[in-house]
Amino acid sequence: MDRVILHCDLNCFYASVELLSRPELRESPVAVCGDPESRHGIILAKNEAAKQYGVQTAETIWQAKRKCPELILLPPHRDRYQTFSRLVNAIYGQYTDLVEPFGIDESWLDITGSMHLFGGDAAAIADGIRARVRRELGLTLSVGVSFNKVFAKLGSDYRKPDATTVIPREGWQEIVWPLPLGAMLYAGPAAQRALAKYGIRTIGELAGCGPALPEQLLGKLGRQLWEYASGLDGAPVRPQHEREPVKSVGNSTTFRENLTSRAQVRRGTARLCDSVAARLREQGLYCGAVAVGVRDAAFRTVSRQARLPHSTHLRRELLEASMGLIDKIWRPPAPVRLISVTALALTDRLETYEQVDLFAPHRPAEDGKRERLELAVDEIRKKYGGGAISFGEAGGHPEDLPPED
Repeated sequence: MDRVILHCDLNCFYASVELLSRPELRESPVAVCGDPESRHGIILAKNEAAKQYGVQTAETIWQAKRKCPELILLPPHRDRYQTFSRLVNAIYGQYTDLVEPFGIDESWLDITGSMHLFGGDAAAIADGIRARVRRELGLTLSVGVSFNKVFAKLGSDYRKPDATTVIPREGWQEIVWPLPLGAMLYAGPAAQRALAKYGIRTIGELAGCGPALPEQLLGKLGRQLWEYASGLDGAPVRPQHEREPVKSVGNSTTFRENLTSRAQVRRGTARLCDSVAARLREQGLYCGAVAVGVRDAAFRTVSRQARLPHSTHLRRELLEASMGLIDKIWRPPAPVRLISVTALALTDRLETYEQVDLFAPHRPAEDGKRERLELAVDEIRKKYGGGAISFGEAGGHPEDLPPED
């Protein structure tokens, strides 16, 4: 028996929430953005009026203003978005207990076992959910209805805003295969470029080429994309309390001014490592590898990653490993605009990969002291706030709101 899955995607979410308190701007081009003065100057979300001018998510403010000089810029309010995300998911939860959030503004719903309670017509149920969200929260959403998660998401993207699109089991190829490859989940720009070299530009062309070529070009991702294009996605919708295992924990920041000295870069990297390490400890995780990214003033980004000699969730060990990678890809005084640090190869236990030196200092004792110190800092921050205390070379916590998809 086929599953019946909905993908619900709130339209222009950040901007729509902001406009609830600014109804006089509804017909004006509006964008939510970071602080231009602090150089967090990218578009996080835009409304439909701004889309008509070609304003795009994640482009810089100056690029957006060049397209639309009258663009109205609003600051983001993270707490509001989280509140509305919880409220809309609570509505979804009244239709099924299988609700899987996918970011702050999207969710999958598996209504296979409950749709008979609501009339048995999946498209009508989707329309009913859209009507409730509009009536009760003042927001609109697009819903895709299909027999797997990938096609349900493709359906929610197919027609926007405020629409329901059904991709049925019978004849799905007629809808899906003519679409560009980039319309499909996880088919990012790099995958598109690699496959385009072999004449594969649509979902149907990927399905028709067989699994061998995309797997050879892209590894596991290539095989996965071919399965998606062939309608073979079988991933279940995970209920909210059953989270997918965390694969990475990372953070990045754009600096107020370009960094040009190693001391400046180390301080910026220390803040990121402090944040990443604290999140690892909060989730009871250790990382066995670290990746860094460095973006220069011309927006070129270079990334490197490396395995650690042993798993860790301590800021100092992340910092030393990160700086070791940065030293390989950056030389002062080349200006640095952005740095990212990501913890990889996550595990829930401490693991050692190196041969122990019998003549080296007793490392576990030293690590134990560091861990107790960092756990004490965690407790102070929980009680008095994230900015209450910081390590000497860290001096703060970068918190960036991600752009909307």
